[in-house]
Amino acid sequence: MQQFNIEVTQTSNQNIVKFIVNSFLTQSASYEFKNIDEAKNSPLAQQLFYLPFVKTVYISQNFVAIEKYDIVEWKEVQDEVAESIAEYLNSGKSVITETVVPKKVPITIYAESTPNPTVMKFIANKTLATGTFEFKNINDTAHSPLAKALFNFPFVKEVFISGNFVSIMIFNLADWQEISMEIREFIRKFIEDGKPVLNDEVLNATNISKNIISEENTSKNNLKIHSALEKEIISILDEYVKPAVARDGGHILFDSFNEETKTVKVILQGACSGCPSSTITLKNGIETMLKEMLHGQINSVVAVNG
Repeated sequence: MQQFNIEVTQTSNQNIVKFIVNSFLTQSASYEFKNIDEAKNSPLAQQLFYLPFVKTVYISQNFVAIEKYDIVEWKEVQDEVAESIAEYLNSGKSVITETVVPKKVPITIYAESTPNPTVMKFIANKTLATGTFEFKNINDTAHSPLAKALFNFPFVKEVFISGNFVSIMIFNLADWQEISMEIREFIRKFIEDGKPVLNDEVLNATNISKNIISEENTSKNNLKIHSALEKEIISILDEYVKPAVARDGGHILFDSFNEETKTVKVILQGACSGCPSSTITLKNGIETMLKEMLHGQINSVVAVNG
């Protein structure tokens, strides 16, 4: 029997916390329960409403989100709630019964250009993936129905999925002005039809193909203990660099640090991979930042796949 684990994540709303599960709870359906009577077809939601501070329960794919009343602070109760959800799931009880009708959320997708002219970013009004997943070719897509479907378009070269967006790289022979509308509508209908973006196996990194470059895969399978300086580098990348490159449809991962040459190696993903301006970003942006913040402990930053 699968062991369920819970990760607590804050949201932009201070009253709402997400409890992310390492497995899918529903198949592309979202549910919202405002009280215990509405939750009669969700035993899990009913149990949560016995907590006096629970105002609303949301259940969607691989997470449970809870909105609380102001009578408590999340930091005081979130660990206990996470334990309660994990205990419930590990008992094998149902999350949603078959008779419940999911609340259908209209899907909207809009396209956004990136600094990489071969990459377009398609942003949804819902979370598509927890983590980052890059697919270099159709052989990598066994656990991502959406990525596999996108590779059926002859002009698609690479697919990158993270958060609420999909970045798509096309071959130079194609023109985004001619195909962006078609891709946008395809992604919108794919999600609205209830088809999964990622299969359940993706959430368990040990089952993911080693060809898929994902942040979960990297962190869980990398047994190396980082030095204090490496931890500082990773922290700076996480806090200052990743949010910026995510806005451009890309992602960056720490690969390694050479103490002798003082060289930081990173992996570029999504729109950052192969981008003409990535070298400028690395040298004038990331390298300069690390040099200044780490006071001469860094000489250079290079991309292992740039």
